[in-house]
Amino acid sequence: MCLHSLPRGPGLQQRARTCIIRQVAVTPTFPSRETLDRLRFKPLDVLVGAAVLLLIYVVVRVGAGARAPAHPSTAISISPSNLPYYAVRSLLRMFIALFFSYTFSLGYAYVAARSRRWRRVLIPALDILQSVPVLGFLAITVTFFVALFPGSELGFECAAIFAVFTSQAWNITFSFYHSLISQPAEFDEASKLMGLSRWKRFWAIDVPGGAIGLVWNGMMSFGGSWFFLTASELITVNNHTYTLPGVGSYVGTAEREGNLADVVWGIVTMIIIILVVNFFFWRPLVAYVEKFRVEQSEAEVKAKSLMLDTLRRSNWPHAIGRGRRALAAPVNELMGRVTGIDDQSLAAHASRRRAADAAFTVVLLLVLGYGLYSMLAFIATGKDGLAVFGTAFADGFVTFLRVALVVAVASVLWVPVGVWIGFNPRVAQFMQPIVQVLASFPANFIFPFAIVIFLDIGLPLNFGAIVLMALGTQWYVLFNVIAGASAVPSDLKEAMDNLGVRGWGRWRRFVLPSIFPAYVTGAITAAGGAWNATIVAEIVTYNHRTLTARGLGSFIAQNSGTTHLPELFAGLLVMSLYVTGVNVLLWRRLYKLAETRFALA
Repeated sequence: MCLHSLPRGPGLQQRARTCIIRQVAVTPTFPSRETLDRLRFKPLDVLVGAAVLLLIYVVVRVGAGARAPAHPSTAISISPSNLPYYAVRSLLRMFIALFFSYTFSLGYAYVAARSRRWRRVLIPALDILQSVPVLGFLAITVTFFVALFPGSELGFECAAIFAVFTSQAWNITFSFYHSLISQPAEFDEASKLMGLSRWKRFWAIDVPGGAIGLVWNGMMSFGGSWFFLTASELITVNNHTYTLPGVGSYVGTAEREGNLADVVWGIVTMIIIILVVNFFFWRPLVAYVEKFRVEQSEAEVKAKSLMLDTLRRSNWPHAIGRGRRALAAPVNELMGRVTGIDDQSLAAHASRRRAADAAFTVVLLLVLGYGLYSMLAFIATGKDGLAVFGTAFADGFVTFLRVALVVAVASVLWVPVGVWIGFNPRVAQFMQPIVQVLASFPANFIFPFAIVIFLDIGLPLNFGAIVLMALGTQWYVLFNVIAGASAVPSDLKEAMDNLGVRGWGRWRRFVLPSIFPAYVTGAITAAGGAWNATIVAEIVTYNHRTLTARGLGSFIAQNSGTTHLPELFAGLLVMSLYVTGVNVLLWRRLYKLAETRFALA
């Protein structure tokens, strides 16, 4: 933001360097300079060290259970006394999946944002990947992982982690991709003038620039993945059911037996887990990334975290910082040689670039054509042949109407709320744990209560599925709008206040343009999550009774076994066509609008 006002001239390089230094150091760093200047023994250091050792011990002990021999089992003990152990097992799966989600997202989004050719492939593929329900072909992925670890429960653990990963990664990837394509042009110019390597620019500019969105969307993705935990911990392969110990399988078993009391115990445990994770993990991250906010004037109220303040007062950050500084120079030098200098100013020869584009397009079309032909040939071997597409497309249109209604209602309800929370730091400080609980709570945990209500009032699942889908996906809109509103520089809000812009004029000229890129990301992710949720919302089992709604989700769920693979792939292909069509006709245009008209530059 400060580069925007820099005059062009011979002193631009020095001013750009000063601007980036100020940008990165707008708030106290972690560790703080005071901590780096001293190293004294404190009782707090013992407490922090003991806590870390205890955490490592718990992870090792609980993780050892994943190496147990695998035995078919349709249920686990639903005694509430086992819930602490189940909670830790589920949390371990969630954090392993989160680690891989962030690793995947940083690399995937970077390639998509920096490569014009790969962007044409990776972004549509991302739309499809986030929308195709991995639970529909969980049996196939389980077969792959079980083959890697035969006779061990580790194969089923990897399959469950992969299922959770697929529900986390796409939202984080979209967020980082948006931050890269909407990055102020001055940052790009300053990076080239300073001669930064691509590696150094990535960690000094790209990641800090998207840090707020990465944390908020990671929080949302982490919470949303609880939705799929029940199905990923209850796995059926070759007519054998394998149950992994966890909160999801506990609630799933209680639901099938119609035991609402045990479901309530699972809900209480889930609320405790969400609050604990928020206090020890997400809240410190939210407070820490405030240092990367782009603005000239400091915000009046900043996010605070008791956990982060405690760590800053200890000497552990000093030790970690000293080790990081010792490794930073050789690593930066090595990776700088590998990645090269961030200088894209040399124009490629026009005819050579056109030839490369044509070759890339031809190879891509050949690969996609061969893959489509092979899939159609496989689908034709099913009992209904290619006629199955008629049923799949009709069911898909019904599901499409549900998805559109869910996104529209979520936008009307949560955009104003998200702006109110994001523009008011004091409100965000108070509301963030509440929103985190609401967004993280797995909606399918309360499906039994919703089904009981549906049965009492006579509401068919054809309409009730809309409510079930909304319970798990509406929060993507809210979280992205909060993240977008929180990232708006205080300078702009102060300018609107000083100019006296109020009411609808303020919304039209300032609020909506400011949050539009973040809202598009949230709406795309909510739509993808809604498509994904259809597989558990359009067919529900409670108390040994199965309710089914017409739709593509129930079509895929009913054909998810290994004996119905042609029908399963037909359903997945139809869902991909619906998602791709909406992407081309709507989301791609909105993303282009967000990139060209509403980017902060």
